[in-house]
Amino acid sequence: MEECKNSSSFGEVITRLLILSILLSGGASLLAQPADSIDHKKLNRLIIGATAGYTLSMVGLNEIWYNKYEKQSFRFFDDSKEWYQMDKLGHFYGAYQISEVSSSALRKTGIPKRKAQKIGALASFAMISTIEIFDGYSSGYGASVSDLAANAAGASFYVGQQLLWDETRIYPKFSFHSTYLADQRPNVLGSNFIEKLIKDYNGQTYWLSFDMDRFISFPKWLNIAVGHGAHDFIFASKAANLSNGYSPYRQYYLSLDFDFSAIHTQSKALKALIYVVNMIKLPSPTLEFSNNRVKAYAFYF
Repeated sequence: MEECKNSSSFGEVITRLLILSILLSGGASLLAQPADSIDHKKLNRLIIGATAGYTLSMVGLNEIWYNKYEKQSFRFFDDSKEWYQMDKLGHFYGAYQISEVSSSALRKTGIPKRKAQKIGALASFAMISTIEIFDGYSSGYGASVSDLAANAAGASFYVGQQLLWDETRIYPKFSFHSTYLADQRPNVLGSNFIEKLIKDYNGQTYWLSFDMDRFISFPKWLNIAVGHGAHDFIFASKAANLSNGYSPYRQYYLSLDFDFSAIHTQSKALKALIYVVNMIKLPSPTLEFSNNRVKAYAFYF
């Protein structure tokens, strides 16, 4: 029950895509906004493009990850204590990022800001939670309530900041470095860089980067970030690792971070690049707190 996932049928995937399309188009139709203020051509292109991209990604996920395993009747499985919750942080991070991208895309069609943010967060939750349908029918997994909770938390973290401050002040970020542990169980932790990036929790760190100048007097381009990681994990559960001679532990980080959103530009290409870079925690001086000791890094990633 640690590293297997199977698939729902192709028809079930398409059904979920139709539900998503209805969600987006139905949500747009409920907007209390004059019809001529929304660019319906842009909105339709967005819905079609998002649905097509989502279809391809789900079919690809089904073929690459799930088709290797047998199907089962839909069921739930409690994995909330596995991997020191690193996978839940991944769900949180993904739901937040999709919420922000979806909201921005909807705003460009003329949908009012607040409504675009709420629909974007709802669409994000729906899209990323589809994975639980795949999991629920998998012979090796099961749908996870804690995954759904993490998805909801990530989407809420985005829209909540907008409602509270009318801006983002705390950015979820991600960093990764390769570890020797992946090579000890490549079928689970990955056999190439891309697989390791997704599967090797030992090399992943999830961060919350605080835009300090929004709270106190502070350089606009500099943030303070706190991070969480885990190490010495070969198996999902702590007990399984201990019984196989590993000693898993949590890692906590305090670090400087760079806020590239402070750069103002009219270039769409540069704005897009800044957004992508701002999703990543770049190398910088860092303190690690783990195993009752402190480590200092000149540049940690």
